[in-house]
Amino acid sequence: MKRKTFWGFAAPSVVVMTLLMLFPLVTTVYLSFFRVLPRNRYSLSACDDLGGSCFVGWKNYSDIFSDGEFWTAFWFTLKFVAVTVPIQTLFGLAVALLLDRVGRGRGFYMAALLTPFIVTPVVGSLLVKDLFARTGFVSKVVQILTGDPEATFLLTDGNVNWVIFLQSIWHVMPFAMISLFAGLQSLPAERMEAASIDGAGFWRSLWHVKVPHLRSIFLFITMISLMDAYRVYDSVFIFATERFADSRSLQMYTIEVATDFGRVGRGNALSVVTVLGVFVILLPFLYISYKDQLAERA
Repeated sequence: MKRKTFWGFAAPSVVVMTLLMLFPLVTTVYLSFFRVLPRNRYSLSACDDLGGSCFVGWKNYSDIFSDGEFWTAFWFTLKFVAVTVPIQTLFGLAVALLLDRVGRGRGFYMAALLTPFIVTPVVGSLLVKDLFARTGFVSKVVQILTGDPEATFLLTDGNVNWVIFLQSIWHVMPFAMISLFAGLQSLPAERMEAASIDGAGFWRSLWHVKVPHLRSIFLFITMISLMDAYRVYDSVFIFATERFADSRSLQMYTIEVATDFGRVGRGNALSVVTVLGVFVILLPFLYISYKDQLAERA
């Protein structure tokens, strides 16, 4: 392909990506070094004026890292990522393996299993929250098991995090399931026949044949899931009311700072910190993917 023809195809995409990604990112980094407040909002925290903006250097970042609420949201986000991503991937693999063994009715089962992923996160979170409400299904089960008509299940600081994790796993697991199921369909039958002839059972075939074949898909699922989990907002917003102030994600804390408190500059600094955090947790997986690509080309 001639260079002129290549740029004729690539230029529109480059322009769109620049406008939608690069420009907002550069603007966010730039504003993170300013005290930005809406007009008519009285504040003398950085400048002696009413509203507007002024350069404050690294003050927004120093304020972030000295804020206890930031560290609470940060550790909650890390816990959310560490719990939900591995579990939803393993459940997705288990369901994909079951679907791979199903003959009749596979389309029906697949459509039913994809339903949580089709439902928007806010609607799904509200459904799960209603299950655990004072008059919800879980409370009814508790009443039946205990024989006490007044017994109810209450969301507390001790269990609300696990309900949030449960909702996220239920919502995102179909993504891992359908991706891994598609990967299993591309597994050559000759490999499974050879493993069967060698006497490999289910677990040995899974570990030595299927999992290596799905390696690139596992990397893809993990990277997408890590990015989504680190930036989680919808499901946490539904559950994290004033009663559960410690159950807030970084994304939720960022929006609160930028909108509720009107500290737009600090909100941009938090966005930069979030982007850097996503890059850090993705770096090992990007390196593994890069090494795999080099190995395939060799």
